Amino acid sequence: MGLGGCIILIAVGAILTFATDWHMQGVNLDLVGIILMIVGLIGVTTFSSIARRRRVMMPPTTTVVEEDRHHHSRDGYTDGYGV
Repeated sequence: MGLGGCIILIAVGAILTFATDWHMQGVNLDLVGIILMIVGLIGVTTFSSIARRRRVMMPPTTTVVEEDRHHHSRDGYTDGYGV
């Protein structure tokens, strides 16, 4: 589940807990809302810790390869243009 899904869980849980006055037999909607908010918060913290670990990793090292571009001819010119 991504960060967006976790935020949706928190929002739906808050709506069920604080913004509704429905009464269902055998279901406590306030408790369901609190459970959804807790699961969403756990998901957000897990997602952020994983994202933080990915950012801390060392960047890949690049290898610099130098080529020898000094081609000498007999007359002293390197490419025929006097350079």
